[in-house]
Parts: sequence; structure tokens; C-alpha cells
Amino acid sequence: MAGTRTARRGQGGAAVGGSGGTPTDGMTIGALAARTGVGVETIRYYERIGVLPRAPRGGSAQAHAGYRRYDEAAAERLAFVRRARDLGFSLDEVRELLSLADEPDRPCAEVDALARTHLARVEERIAQLDGLRTELGRVIGACRRGQAVADCRILEALGRPPC
Repeated sequence: MAGTRTARRGQGGAAVGGSGGTPTDGMTIGALAARTGVGVETIRYYERIGVLPRAPRGGSAQAHAGYRRYDEAAAERLAFVRRARDLGFSLDEVRELLSLADEPDRPCAEVDALARTHLARVEERIAQLDGLRTELGRVIGACRRGQAVADCRILEALGRPPC
């Protein structure tokens, strides 16, 4: 069928392909949003940038005439995207993961390398946040509560360059 993709099975047998099926099958964008916890505008955005294929519209005789209808494969793909985004993967990384998942016979070394690179960035960010916590604690510790704002040590510390 033109304009639709059938789901392929990714790692663990999860369908991560685009929306297939007939236009009368499936759910509306609101139902898809409710099911996956992804906002309607985010779903539309994912469609615009090609992370989620556009679903086919229902025909004029259906109760949902003209509305896009999302099938199970679209819901699973969107859930995959959400989980990857929740783990902090960028949209480019999500696209790469989806591409890899769409080819289940490929070795998982590329997925592993992508995840390890991402983990290294997360660990680097955690180290930066630890430093931020230490500095913020030092600034707060210098506070003399009850003083006028003109004598506030926190504002004073923010006004000078870091050591």
C-alpha cells in the first residue's frame, strides 16, 4: 500500500516500524497520545521530522473521516522513541537506533557503541552537576541569613567570577 510501512521486529521482537494497516484500523492521535504519554504536538513534530511515519487518514465513510489513524506498530514505535528520549538520547541518536532496530539481522555492536558513548556523556554531565552542587553549597554556606539584600553573600558571589 503506497505511503505506509509495515512494522519490522527490532531487538526482543518489538515492532518499531511505521504505521501500516488500513486507514480504518487503529486509534486517533489523541488516543495514541493518551496511550503512550507523548503529547499530540510532539507526535505531530515527530511526524514532521520523520521519526514517526505519517499515519493514513480515514476515508469519508468512516466515523473518523479524514482523521489520521495510528496502528499498533505506530504506538510501539512511539513508545520506543519515548523510552529512548527519557534515557536522554538525542533525536539523531533515536533515528540511528530506529534504523538499527529496523534491521534485526545486524550485529548489535553499533547499538552497544551508541549506548556506551551516550553513557559517557551522561557520566560527564553528572560530574559537572556534582561540581555545580559543591559550588552552590559553598555559596549558600556563605549566606548570612537575616541581612539586607545589599549585604547578601549569595548575590555577591554571583557577581564575581568563579575561583
